[in-house]
Amino acid sequence: MKQKNSMLNGNALKSIIIFAFPIMLSSLLQYNYTLVDNIIVGRYVSTDALAAVGNVGSINSFIIGAALGLTSGFTIPVAHAFGAGDKKKITLYASGSIVTAFLVGLFLVLFAHTVSSPLLRLIGTPKEIINLSKSYVNILYFGIPFQMLSNNFTAISRAVGESKKPLYLFAVSCIVNFALDLLLVKQFHLGVEGAAAATLVSHIAAAFLTGFYVIKINKNVEIKRSDLRLRPKIALEQLNLGIPVSLQFTVTSIGSMCLQSAVNSFGANVMAGFTAAGRAENLTNIPMSGLGVATQTFVGQNYGAENYERIVKSVKRILLLDILVSVVMSVTLYKIGMPLVSLFSSESNPEMMFAAKHYITAISLCYSLVAVLFVLRNALQGLGFTYSNTIAGAGELVGRILIAFVLTPVLGFDAVCFAGPAAWLLADIPLAVIYLHQRKKFKKAADKKIALEKG
Repeated sequence: MKQKNSMLNGNALKSIIIFAFPIMLSSLLQYNYTLVDNIIVGRYVSTDALAAVGNVGSINSFIIGAALGLTSGFTIPVAHAFGAGDKKKITLYASGSIVTAFLVGLFLVLFAHTVSSPLLRLIGTPKEIINLSKSYVNILYFGIPFQMLSNNFTAISRAVGESKKPLYLFAVSCIVNFALDLLLVKQFHLGVEGAAAATLVSHIAAAFLTGFYVIKINKNVEIKRSDLRLRPKIALEQLNLGIPVSLQFTVTSIGSMCLQSAVNSFGANVMAGFTAAGRAENLTNIPMSGLGVATQTFVGQNYGAENYERIVKSVKRILLLDILVSVVMSVTLYKIGMPLVSLFSSESNPEMMFAAKHYITAISLCYSLVAVLFVLRNALQGLGFTYSNTIAGAGELVGRILIAFVLTPVLGFDAVCFAGPAAWLLADIPLAVIYLHQRKKFKKAADKKIALEKG
């Protein structure tokens, strides 16, 4: 099989970095959907509109994040099959993931439209922005099946060692999003509905582009039309892997919704500041997250190839690298965070800027915690131990609930600012315990394999 950047031999750290770089750029482009929506809505509509769009972030994580988490689990067997050199299984699991992702996506459209309004009320959305938030998500959620498909196609490409092509294809969809945002919001004055429509169209474009590449062009994946059918046994196996990852997003986002309800109690200006600062944080998260995703592919392929010793040595190195990157990104966030926040509003808003400054300072102090989270979670996910995602998500949930309902009433908005670091710490602890346990098993397996090879 064709392997432009083989993770099965050679310098592991170099392979992971080369593989991760296009993932980082792809994440940057995907992040552009939200960033562009927020900036254009904030500058050309109003601060209330920015608050309304930001207000749905935790709900989107609950619904869309859970949907995309499923596809991350669906394609784990593809990486294992690629590592083992089994082309038949690559086709079987890749085609199965496509069908399952689309069918689940259709169900989630109905679910999302049913629960979005009650959830908006549940998190205490202020009256002045609740209709704006509803208008935004009611259009946005029609894109869930297409988001699942594009995410699934991208995950298939990465599972077989290709991370560059998805970058080029997402670039096209981002250009579509940006152009339509300007047209519908700035020129036609369609407000948050225009921003949502622009994002919807760009998700459809991304799904068709990535799908065309995987099915028609990628030589490591040979999918025929007859392969695209529901296989209940394969679908059940992939759901068993995908559901724990999805639950991690679900549980984490419940914590985020609890935290958002605490933020909402401070009013629309603080909500806008929290939203804008969160977007700056997400931007500087990308290098650490990209290395984590690359680690999942690396571990998955080497697990399929039974390169256990290579997994143990390389995860340690990538963890140290990601912590170093987190220090650099902490400084970066502190330096560029407020200039980025200022892009989200064309009017002077001291309360918004004050809230954003406090949040950025708190996150900058604790970024190494999330670097550990990304590497350990993705390493375990690559091994197929997706249940660890749910356990880590539970830790994050506890952290955010404690902040939202216990510390915020006492310490105010300062407590909110440290909710993320508290959640990361409580997720890191169980992940480290689980990974160290698995590492012992792999060391024994590696020693056994070496002994057998020596005869």
